[in-house]
Amino acid sequence: MKKVLTYGTFDLLHNGHINLLKRAKDLGDHLTVAVSTDEFNAIKNKKAYHSFENRKLILESIRYVDKVIPENDWDQKVQDVIENDIDIFVMGDDWEGKFDFLKEYCEVVYLPRTVGISTSKIKDDLFKVTNG
Repeated sequence: MKKVLTYGTFDLLHNGHINLLKRAKDLGDHLTVAVSTDEFNAIKNKKAYHSFENRKLILESIRYVDKVIPENDWDQKVQDVIENDIDIFVMGDDWEGKFDFLKEYCEVVYLPRTVGISTSKIKDDLFKVTNG
């Protein structure tokens, strides 16, 4: 069985997230998603609309996702790859090259982002609608 791992905040879920999850799952048989905890988001100066528990629940309901684990810090990726017996690590291509250090442990794949959509764009659009 080929196991795939990806990471993200996955707040304000949109078609770009679903495309990434589907393409990641298509690379293997089992997809594990590491979702940023609220505490880790605070360290990254990010504020999610949905709590970690709600984002985890939403991800667990998506048919492409087999397992959801917490992302607690920047340095856990090697440990996650080893502990979950990961064959392929997947991230969006906006992170190109940033996780090449994992090539020692598994294949690393950067997938193109879905054009025209992002959580930041949704937040900006909502701000414009609310304050426009």
